[in-house]
Amino acid sequence: MAHASQDSYYIPHGSHWPFVGTIGLFTIMVGASIWLNGADVGPVIFALGFAVLFVMLFGWFGTVIRESESGIYNNDVDRSFRMGMGWFIFSEVMFFGCFFGALFYARGISIPWLGGDSNNFFTNALLWKDFTAIWPSNGPAAIGGAYETMGAWGIPALNTALLLTSGVTLTIAHHAIQAGHRKTLNIFLALTFILGFIFMGFQAYEYIHAYSELNLKLSTGIYGTTFYMLTGFHGLHVTLGAIMLLVVWLRCLRGHFKEDHHFAFEAVAWYWHFVDVVWLFLFIFVYWL
Repeated sequence: MAHASQDSYYIPHGSHWPFVGTIGLFTIMVGASIWLNGADVGPVIFALGFAVLFVMLFGWFGTVIRESESGIYNNDVDRSFRMGMGWFIFSEVMFFGCFFGALFYARGISIPWLGGDSNNFFTNALLWKDFTAIWPSNGPAAIGGAYETMGAWGIPALNTALLLTSGVTLTIAHHAIQAGHRKTLNIFLALTFILGFIFMGFQAYEYIHAYSELNLKLSTGIYGTTFYMLTGFHGLHVTLGAIMLLVVWLRCLRGHFKEDHHFAFEAVAWYWHFVDVVWLFLFIFVYWL
């Protein structure tokens, strides 16, 4: 493994992990395509692709951790890591911005447009004469299926409290690592990812309730589509964030990170706070309004 002084920029050695990751992603794509076309082998190939991807992540992250702990990352490398994480979070903002944009278009533009007066050629007069321009909508119940909307003041409100609390516990853990208080760090970091996993448990229960009792499905018109796309992708981000927090916690238990050198912790903290902010927008615009 190459080493770098504080006056030079560390150049990573050649690695086979990007090639392994490419194989895993390609296998996932092929498995998903076969699965969607009804072949029985599709789920097996899909799962195999995820297994290869997991091996890649475990091996590659392990290499990066060993490099970091060996002290070869100087301030210039640290700065590049921060820039990369910043651009990654920006891409995530754009990702969710697309789905929020779709929700805004459906609620604020397309439905009022479809509910225009009968003198407009492109109106409900040519679609469904009984169409009502209100949100949520999935068209006539006989076509889209009758359903109930998801209320804001049950599990969604509880999940909001869980995520906001996790943001507080993570901030306390961050201050603890900067002050060198390892015990406080370990306790509050553990509380953070535990709250994240509890959030996912409640969301899974919410999905089961919505699907089986409210008849709210991904195919339930534009409301069901936007509901599951936004909350589903956010739930995926919470799951990934909680796993990353768990990994950082395990590293903290092993004595990794210093008061002035803990970018891995900070990167996951940025990601988690981003997930918190996205949920606030979700709670307001998907569940509440």
